[in-house]
Amino acid sequence: MKRRALRTGVRWKISIAIAGVGALVAVALSLVVHNAARVSMIENAREVQLERLLGAQRFYEATNMQKGAPKFGAKLNDPTIPPSLREEVRKNRRATHVAEGPDGVPDVWAAVPLANGDVLSLHTRFADRSATIMDDLDRALIIGSVSVVFGGCALGVLIGGQLSRRLRKAAAAAGLVAQGQTDVRVRDSVGGVVRDETDELARAVDALTDALNERIEAERRVTADIAHELRTPVTGLLTAAELLPPGRPTELVRDRAQAMRTLVEDVLEVARLDSASERAELQELPLGEFVSRRIGVLDPEVTVRVVHESWVSTDPRRLERILGNLLGNAAKHGSTPVEVTVEGRVVRVRDHGPGFPEELLRDGPSRFRTGSMDRAGHGHGLGLTIASGQARVLGARLTFRNAAPSGAVEGTGGAIAVLWLPEHAPTNTGSFPVLRMADQRQASD
Repeated sequence: MKRRALRTGVRWKISIAIAGVGALVAVALSLVVHNAARVSMIENAREVQLERLLGAQRFYEATNMQKGAPKFGAKLNDPTIPPSLREEVRKNRRATHVAEGPDGVPDVWAAVPLANGDVLSLHTRFADRSATIMDDLDRALIIGSVSVVFGGCALGVLIGGQLSRRLRKAAAAAGLVAQGQTDVRVRDSVGGVVRDETDELARAVDALTDALNERIEAERRVTADIAHELRTPVTGLLTAAELLPPGRPTELVRDRAQAMRTLVEDVLEVARLDSASERAELQELPLGEFVSRRIGVLDPEVTVRVVHESWVSTDPRRLERILGNLLGNAAKHGSTPVEVTVEGRVVRVRDHGPGFPEELLRDGPSRFRTGSMDRAGHGHGLGLTIASGQARVLGARLTFRNAAPSGAVEGTGGAIAVLWLPEHAPTNTGSFPVLRMADQRQASD
């Protein structure tokens, strides 16, 4: 059984840590202050008790010890004197003793030896005023400790929140870079007056991004150069194949030469799409009517259903290229019937084959990967890559999913490609709209 990880934000971790440390410090200081104050007040009570007893002794001795009992609460030869205090008096010493009472309030004793061998002692409870002071002190320490804990939490939320915001900005910028926006810099997104380890992380991510971009650009240039260099000999090979005498070998040569030419053109198109230099030439057109007309030309056997008509601003040539590649992929890797549904700005292409491979659903289209373990295995894996690239130029979104859950019987589900056209023209690509003829006549008037 997989153990579920507990996810906690940096802000709350820092807050809990600061609050915990603050609580420990507050408790430790409160105990120290409480004990120090208690010891100080008890020592003061000892001194006061001894001074009162000495006053009672002087008064008792001055009034003739034989004529009356001691005054001021003092007792003569009190049998309840604690043994330790009695032991000190036997040594002819003045001494005090503090014992914990049954209700938690200390009892303060003081005893002095007299000249005739008697023991004069004084026993009182810890002063009520002192007990009240200790209670007030304890209450103040508790309030202070709680205030320190809440103050630590607030400080932790403040510090952790700033760090958390910086990390979230860094993560958001890194996500944009992962989506292909190579001009985004994590360090610029993090920003701020305070510099900390987050900036070092941002610099490292930016350096990694630059290195990856340079490598990808180098690979793209190499691919484009190879495809460009192959175009001329492949064209010559195709021309030479046309001059061969009729026959089965000639048809095979022409077929392979045409396939190689198509592959070279696809590789060049992928290289142009990767360079982000493509621009869309937009037109306003009815999406349902356009899709029905173009699919009728590409594959008349495909069923087209228009649920809701909508006008869109898009590049018809690139849209036709996307539809052609999706239909070609369904024909190569799927099974009939192939269905196309248009609903507003959304176009769905579905076949009834084994569905898309798990790698494509997880990672997206990848060149020269056809998922031959799951589907027919024909082609070079460039069709969906080109379709996704053309969708990006249009500012659209192309998603892939399977109609049946993973593990279903083959042929019962099918693959579904969904093209989401944008509501507005993709101005960030540098494209420009082309007016319809009626709009052009109205503008000229």
